[in-house]
Amino acid sequence: MWRIGHAQDHEKGTGCTVIIFPEGATASCDIRGGAPGTREIALLAPDCMVERITAIVLAGGSARGLSAADGVMRYCEERGWGFDSGYGVVPIVSAACLFDLPCGEADAWPDPAMGSEACMEARPLEESPMGNVGAGTGATVGKYYGMAKAMKSGFGWAKKVSGPFEVCAVAAVNAFGAVRDCSGGFMAGALDGDNILDPGSMTGSGDIWNDWGKNTTLGAVVTNVALDKAECRRVAIMAQAGLSSSIFPVHTPFDGDSVFCASAGNEKAETILAGWLAASAMEEAVRNAVLFARAAYGFRSFSDIR
Repeated sequence: MWRIGHAQDHEKGTGCTVIIFPEGATASCDIRGGAPGTREIALLAPDCMVERITAIVLAGGSARGLSAADGVMRYCEERGWGFDSGYGVVPIVSAACLFDLPCGEADAWPDPAMGSEACMEARPLEESPMGNVGAGTGATVGKYYGMAKAMKSGFGWAKKVSGPFEVCAVAAVNAFGAVRDCSGGFMAGALDGDNILDPGSMTGSGDIWNDWGKNTTLGAVVTNVALDKAECRRVAIMAQAGLSSSIFPVHTPFDGDSVFCASAGNEKAETILAGWLAASAMEEAVRNAVLFARAAYGFRSFSDIR
């Protein structure tokens, strides 16, 4: 049974989220943002040899936060989880990072100890908190008018079920753009008082351009539908529609938007059903990341303006 765990430093404003597959999972990834930071992603391509991964890490701290994966590898190796190389077990840990340095302390990031701590805190998804936890600890949204007007976001999850088929989505939402509610209005973004500024009104003039490369929404989908790597890639692509439905603008040159898909079950279903559920779950997970976030580091949250 797969599990999810979080570790964070609220004072320093960073954290990581780990999804662990003790028995392994078939997985792939789709990257749409123009500024990704990743580790062990190339092997997820359908034409690469390794079929199953051991864990996925979503980390704050920009590229330095990818070091949390070292602690996850150590945790899994100690338990014999991973690829049997013939010369010992090698855990396959794929990771992606987001830029949360404007929150808390800029010289803080998830390290191997934090990655290991997240593993020790792993539990079923339904027991996972949302909001200012894990990779969402230092997450913000609405940077299109600069960091000074941004809002606090966080980590969210959602689960969709159709008969015996389950698709779970998680998201750490640190987007350049604004987050839409179900009616298409904006629920989080750049603030002017208590009002959210329409991203369509931005001019991109002056020094504001210097603040734009500090974003990225990270997502992961886990399903009990049996999928091969190519099918996982297709479901990850379809799950990106959930980002497109809830974030505007999305997949910009300044974001590193990345979505993983992992198959951890044996239920037989068409790929399109898994993808359909994944898009819906991802959309809800993004909104939950905003709904459950609380004000921190000088950034206001959804609950402060509603």
